[in-house]
Order: sequence, then C-alpha cells, then structure tokens
Amino acid sequence: MPNDLVEVAIEFALQAHEGQLDKGGMDFVLHPLTVASLVEGEEEMVVALLHDVLEKSEKFEADDFSAAGIPDECVEAVEILTKKEDEGYYAYLERVKSNELATKVKLADLKHNCDISRIKNPSDEDKAMVEKYLEYIEFLKAPSEKKPRGIRISQDKVSLGGSGLKF
Repeated sequence: MPNDLVEVAIEFALQAHEGQLDKGGMDFVLHPLTVASLVEGEEEMVVALLHDVLEKSEKFEADDFSAAGIPDECVEAVEILTKKEDEGYYAYLERVKSNELATKVKLADLKHNCDISRIKNPSDEDKAMVEKYLEYIEFLKAPSEKKPRGIRISQDKVSLGGSGLKF
C-alpha cells in the first residue's frame, strides 16, 4: 500500500467508489478527486478524497482509515462529513460547521456540486438543487449565531423566510 497520505486516500476512494456513477453518468470517483483539487494542503486533500467513502460505500469504516495511517483529525473530519441517516440537513451542516477542516472540504464539495455542466440536459429539479447548494454555502460561511436569508431552524426542520419551502 502506498505510504503517502494522499495516495492512501486515493486508494480508498478508488476502491469505495468502484463502479459508482454520478448523476451525469461519469465515474463517481471523479467527484472526490475534483473536490481534492479545490482545497489546499495535504490534510484537506485527504479529507476531500475520503469525504463520501463512509456515506456512499459500505466497504470501509473510519477505523480502516486510522489503521492505514490517516491522522485522527482527518478521520474525525470525514466522520463529521458523513451525514447520518436520520439527520436533518441543516443539523448536519451545523455539525460540519463545528470543524474547520470539515467545513473547508464541504464548501469545496458544494462548489463542485454546483457545477451543473456535469449533467447532460439538467432538469428543473437539478437546477433547484444548485439553488439549495448555494444556500448551504451561504449557511456554512455565515457566523454560527446568524442564519442567512431568513433561514430558520427548529426541531431539525428548516424554512426559508416567506418562501413556503420547508426541508
């Protein structure tokens, strides 16, 4: 197994996402590779490469990363970036926001998700998701005590001020 941390993370990503395709029909592993290209530093790259491994694959657990020499702070950030099944999205983002490394990677992840050119003939639903991603970016960048554009969070339900939209 490679001993460079980025190479180790690439190996995990390649194995975890083998055979998976994104919404545009491309190999899914291109997503974490692209996210890694949008961040700086080895730790951010490692976390970017691993950010979907636990959520989108059942091949690995966080302990596997530790056993391969991935630093604890990277493993912790990956675990934070792994949305829990029963977790509301804004509660998840609050958790992400609690960790600087996870926040930097999630912002890069959302930036890449906003690239609708990856999808041939994007639907109205795809376009609406880009709007949601932009809201999520704004939320992550806002100070914790302030919620942007009328976003209200209560009991894991979110509404966008006056829009009638609830998540």
